[in-house]
Amino acid sequence: MLHNIVFLDRASIIANIHRPAIDHHWEEYPATSSEQTVERLKNATIAITNKVQLQRVVLEQLPKLKMVAVAATGLNNVDIDCCRERGIVVSNIRDYSVNTVPEHVFMLMLALRRNLLAFRSDLQDGEWQRAEQFCLFTHSVSDLHGSTLGIVGHGAIGKAVGKIALAFGMKVLIAEHKNAVEIRPGYTPFETVLQQSDVISLHLALNNQTRHLIGAAEFSIMKAGVLLINTARGGLVDEDALRQALLAGRISGAGFDVLEKEPPREGHPLLDLNFPNFIMTPHIAWSSKQAMQILADQLIANIEAFVNGAPQNRVI
Repeated sequence: MLHNIVFLDRASIIANIHRPAIDHHWEEYPATSSEQTVERLKNATIAITNKVQLQRVVLEQLPKLKMVAVAATGLNNVDIDCCRERGIVVSNIRDYSVNTVPEHVFMLMLALRRNLLAFRSDLQDGEWQRAEQFCLFTHSVSDLHGSTLGIVGHGAIGKAVGKIALAFGMKVLIAEHKNAVEIRPGYTPFETVLQQSDVISLHLALNNQTRHLIGAAEFSIMKAGVLLINTARGGLVDEDALRQALLAGRISGAGFDVLEKEPPREGHPLLDLNFPNFIMTPHIAWSSKQAMQILADQLIANIEAFVNGAPQNRVI
């Protein structure tokens, strides 16, 4: 069978993507709008998407579609229930960012604990040049060693973050699901993690159960001086509540790589926060060249495995 493969947002992956070793016709677009999706996929048997939405209203117009190859781990842009009903196989990418995301987490964590941006601003303002001694004590500096890290979401990335934390000499708490009736061995109740952690790092998928997992109520019980790190999905945190927590000094800082709506075309209240204790990066934690090549290779392997009758990394 000749497969028609359409990559809807090729520009989102900066890597060498080799063509699959199957009979196929390959078509790719740098980006695809919602208005263009159905037309571009009308003859596709395999669709590749990173962030282009494939919801029911689109999928029901694609009778030839047999597989959705997601060029990412997250699945919130694909209607999984509709794919299941229509017999469409969905595969995603696994564990490609287990090095790059944890490194980004600790970059944010260290910069915040050591007040990197504040000291950089002082240098630019000439504070060190005017100092009466060899160093500046204009901001506090805190070690990671001896502090407590709360990890919310203990998949491959969460585990890798915990491993690095132990190397730094941190105590690690792994959060149980919010509102869980039973606590699994090795896990700590969600609320206890919020109350006892000096740093909290989020590593969860976004779904109906995890949306706004962290809101005003959660900020209110967090340990004073806590840092919140989110390199997972923007929707995990109520952004208005985060802004208020930062403005009120309820938390000592936050490092975010994600927003609920990306890119923030009309601006965003968080982007207006010119605070040295808030660091925002533009969804790049996953994007090292090494990680993107692993992703690209696995993407093609997923397609080849499906065509050969043994789908891998299958979601449904």
